[in-house]
Amino acid sequence: MAPVVRARGVAKQYGRRARPVLYGIDLEVAAGEVVAVRGANGSGKSTLLRILAGLTRPTAGTVDGRPRPVGWVPERFPPSERLSAAAYLVHQGRIRGLRADAARERAARLLERLALAGGAGTPMARLSKGNAQKVALAQAVLTPPALLVLDEPWSGLDAPARGVLAELIAETAGSGGAVVLTDHGGSASPTAAYLLEGGRLAPAGAEAAPLYEIVLGGAEETVLKVPATHRDAVLSDALARGRTVLGVRAL
Repeated sequence: MAPVVRARGVAKQYGRRARPVLYGIDLEVAAGEVVAVRGANGSGKSTLLRILAGLTRPTAGTVDGRPRPVGWVPERFPPSERLSAAAYLVHQGRIRGLRADAARERAARLLERLALAGGAGTPMARLSKGNAQKVALAQAVLTPPALLVLDEPWSGLDAPARGVLAELIAETAGSGGAVVLTDHGGSASPTAAYLLEGGRLAPAGAEAAPLYEIVLGGAEETVLKVPATHRDAVLSDALARGRTVLGVRAL
């Protein structure tokens, strides 16, 4: 399968005399893949993800095939906006080509699903870290992303929201999108994992956590592949939203 995004020989150096952060990174991510990048703090994971998302230019090398739209969740989502969470999401939806009513409906549905504390009218500047992260996730998937890039997406989330995040990742991959995320704590069960160390990227060891396939009924049938650690949370969220569980099996 052709890659959705391909990095070849990517290097990054901040300043002529500084030590390079990344050396000759090669990475391909195909449609339907969930790729985790792991490594110690300061290893360059965030820099690599910003390059893949098109937010930072590499010092050397190329990134080809980057699709649109790209959903992006930074490690620190700044809740300094004076807008409310709902108004911010509607504004983002309008920028991405949604009609105002469609943006409002999509934003409301996502915030309800993620259980934003305090309500959608809460000013962004008053959000806790966990609730700001929920808004960050919502804005990343307002329109279905062809490439979803998540930098430490589990940070600050409560257990139910972690289950919803696992669903959003599975839904993006299941619809033909590609997902790249940093996973410092090993919370995800990706289709491929890499270790970034000393500025170089290498395949990581085999994943320990098994995957489960969950088939949900409702207006349309949905098939999700989620890690065992998030299976119960995903099922609870689906039932709370009125979905029917048609099947659950280990992969």
